[in-house]
Amino acid sequence: MKTNRRRIGLVLSAVLLGMFLWWLFGANGLERMTRQADAPDDAAQPPQVGRTPREAMFFVRLADRAVQCRMCFRTCVIAEGGRGFCRVRENRDGTLFSLVYGLPSAVHIDPIEKEPQYHHLPGTQILCIGTVGCNFRCRHCHNWPLSQASPGERDVLDLPPEAVVRLALERGVPTISFTYNDPIVAFEYLYDVAVLARANGLRMIWHTNGAINHEPLVKILPFTTAITVDLKGFTDAAYANSAATLQPVLNTLQTIRQKGVWLEIVNLIIPTINDNPDDIRRMSRWIVDTLGPDVPLHFSRFFPNFQLTDIPPTPIATLEMAHAIAREEGVRFSTIGNVPGHKHNSTFCPTCDLRLIYRVHFRVLYNKIQNGSCPGCGEDIPGLW
Repeated sequence: MKTNRRRIGLVLSAVLLGMFLWWLFGANGLERMTRQADAPDDAAQPPQVGRTPREAMFFVRLADRAVQCRMCFRTCVIAEGGRGFCRVRENRDGTLFSLVYGLPSAVHIDPIEKEPQYHHLPGTQILCIGTVGCNFRCRHCHNWPLSQASPGERDVLDLPPEAVVRLALERGVPTISFTYNDPIVAFEYLYDVAVLARANGLRMIWHTNGAINHEPLVKILPFTTAITVDLKGFTDAAYANSAATLQPVLNTLQTIRQKGVWLEIVNLIIPTINDNPDDIRRMSRWIVDTLGPDVPLHFSRFFPNFQLTDIPPTPIATLEMAHAIAREEGVRFSTIGNVPGHKHNSTFCPTCDLRLIYRVHFRVLYNKIQNGSCPGCGEDIPGLW
């Protein structure tokens, strides 16, 4: 008798749990959960959440149904049925398709300081979107579960551009950011979200390695509020750590500045890879001479990750050395990141040295900038305030 009652109780519990899940997620939610659970565990298959792959932008058709992608510096020639270096652009019957359009694997609300964008609405939040795939192979990547994954290897959300914009508006977030992996490989998704964001009064930023070709770059810049570019060093030897080259990134930086889009640069300093003082000096001088002294330059601390675990964290003294070199070469706004509590995580007036924005890691404790100026001496502080 006790056994029968126990069985009846378990059945009733299961029924009630099912009713609760139905109420919580709805029929569509349960259907999506079931569809993902039943999907084959096959990395070669595109994500199956009911979305048709989007035809890619910026490619040309070649003989024998091959295509050449023109999105980034690699200009991959892709045979029918193949994919590009980024893993997410596939040739289907002589047409290139994006396999990540509307299918992010990461959606999160973060402080804008995390990008970092230090001269752009300090203390506000951003809606962050990331897919899988990347056109670099950084051995130190801390987002490698996304950037080095292929479609089908990570869970995804069905979140088309209009849903991204609606989510930002509903949450009261003023800025959308494509980040985590490199937005270049999800360009079609990035572009459509950027256009809709502009039409709905939202700001659009993206964090990138900068190795995008000129034509797609100039197409999206009119719908971009600001960009953070990872400048991984100032030598091709440093870029070999990412299976890439330096010059395409320098070209992108120049185009962004020429088009008047707000730009901030991050240099993750990795011991033995890109910490040579002479290279840091050449990089700082190039930034001042080519892009101007007002482009913020963030030196960030490396921690062992992914395939680069045999190198210790960057000494804080190295970061302070790089900061000092940048200031000597004329960079007016230089900061140190990934060292919570460090003085130079904050923004100072380049003229009177007043602490204008007091930060502790990603948290803004105060912002004294008034109408784009230093309240102490009246110096103009460029940015998007």
